[in-house]
Amino acid sequence: MPDDLRDVELDLDSDLFMRRLLRELAGTLEGVVGVDAAEGYVSTVGSQMGRWMDRNYREALGTDALTPEQVAQVCVDLKRRINGEFYLISADEEKLVFGNTRCPFGRMVEGRTSLCMMTSNVFGRIAADNLGYARVELSETIARGDAGCRVVIWLEPGPEVAETREYYRIPDPPKTGGAT
Repeated sequence: MPDDLRDVELDLDSDLFMRRLLRELAGTLEGVVGVDAAEGYVSTVGSQMGRWMDRNYREALGTDALTPEQVAQVCVDLKRRINGEFYLISADEEKLVFGNTRCPFGRMVEGRTSLCMMTSNVFGRIAADNLGYARVELSETIARGDAGCRVVIWLEPGPEVAETREYYRIPDPPKTGGAT
């Protein structure tokens, strides 16, 4: 055994540790409460993360609300910043369509479909809070074994379709100015 374990080659760093932790947490939730309930838990966290990221982008861009084009840019950029490879396939008045070839969770997402609720909720929350409404469809996901992801953000209400979730604007809390 070496005197100093820092010299031992291990595939272990904080990023891998966190992704593995989330994989095991999602797997435990899926096994104990079922996939649907696990998706609910991840959705709650995803919604909170979406609101946090949206506030950060709006502050950085100096705007109270993003346009549909900016929503698309923000979705691609935030995934890039967390090691995903999302890209915009198309954008029109009805929908934004994204592709992805690398999940931020890496291989740890495989078989953990509840983790896809993070993307659905982050994208849905950002789109709805800026544009009033979003319906997110995860038509292909790496977690389900597809080669990549295909995510559609519908910008107007439409027919109920399996694999979609609806999001509505949640108003920002009032800003506190100190003295009342």
